[in-house]
Amino acid sequence: MQNDKRSPVPGTPDARELPAEPQEGASSQEELKGVARIWEGLVRLGLGETTLRVGTSVLTIALFLIVIWIMGNFYLKARANSSVRPTDVSRPAQAASLPTSTPGAMAALPPFAIPTSVGYDDGITRLALLHTTLPTRPRFDVITYTVVSGDTVYGIAEKFGLKPETILWGNRYVLAEDPEMIVPGEELYILPEDGAYHKWSAGEGLNGVSKFYGVTPQDIINWPGNHLTLESVGDFSHPNIEPGMMLFVPGGHGEFSDWKAPLIPRNNPAVASILGPGYCGPITYGAVGGGTFVWPSTAHYLSGFHFDPSINHFGIDEAGSLGSPIYATDAGVIVYAGVNNWGYGNTIVIDHGNGWQSLYGHLSVINVGCGQSVDQGETIGLMGSTGNSTGPHLHFELRSATYGRVDPTNLLR
Repeated sequence: MQNDKRSPVPGTPDARELPAEPQEGASSQEELKGVARIWEGLVRLGLGETTLRVGTSVLTIALFLIVIWIMGNFYLKARANSSVRPTDVSRPAQAASLPTSTPGAMAALPPFAIPTSVGYDDGITRLALLHTTLPTRPRFDVITYTVVSGDTVYGIAEKFGLKPETILWGNRYVLAEDPEMIVPGEELYILPEDGAYHKWSAGEGLNGVSKFYGVTPQDIINWPGNHLTLESVGDFSHPNIEPGMMLFVPGGHGEFSDWKAPLIPRNNPAVASILGPGYCGPITYGAVGGGTFVWPSTAHYLSGFHFDPSINHFGIDEAGSLGSPIYATDAGVIVYAGVNNWGYGNTIVIDHGNGWQSLYGHLSVINVGCGQSVDQGETIGLMGSTGNSTGPHLHFELRSATYGRVDPTNLLR
């Protein structure tokens, strides 16, 4: 039999003698093992975390550069596409579609219409002013003001930028130092600034007048509205000032007199004879109060002036209606009961026998008489609007021989 074995080709190694080719999977495993060995070595050296951070940073930078490259190529291609011009073939068609114009002809403009109103939707507009506002100039002269219904010294003073007491000191000869003497239709002097208005009398000296108002003679002379000079005045004791001349006293003020409601002692109530026909004769006996005071009216709130010595108002004006009962604030004896000629109208004064007195003004009815003893809370009259009053209310005062006139609201209970 013929042998099927073939002899190898000369120069060609036997197949059995050829080395085996490595497989692809085995090579990848060997590479991974190598990487693992390198990583283990770095970990043993303590460089594992550092290597991980460096690798992450490099990868981030690479991704950032790739994004920039992609965006740059996209932008360049977009600009190249937008810069492509139409071909010459399309130009004749576009030229044919455009309207032709006649040489020398002008396009007609739309008629101009004047707007009837202008609206400003945005921004701040500035309008032309037809007048100029000048700053307020100082006033040196005294002016007059006619009182209207509802006016008070507070309201008038605020209207002209003055203190309330300036209204009184500027009108001493009109209001007699009484803020309740203001009535509608009356003309008041309005001073140029806070101060007093003095009517010069024969025989007065400039030193004495200025001292009364708490200023110096130079303050009065130097005020431009008085039209005085040191040369024209001459001797301060006998100044060349005409009697009856009105002088503004800048910053001037004085002490209010106490003649309207003086303290009336039981043993000499006749000191109140100047007040009117309600004064009483000597009283040697009567009830004595306990030193506590109750509200003398049913309404426990004010309706007019409060206690304000700066305007010579040493009492409070309690609210109420016509005919409301008036009570004795404390026990005592009546030392005045009748009309008061200086603005209080029908008035009652009670002496409480312990250094305290109480006054009740503007009553419509008086229910007590001179020398009568009354108890605390006893009805002594009815509320009214007599005297200088703009409506029903009670003018109430408390006065101490030790402390003088005090604010009743601090003592009433």
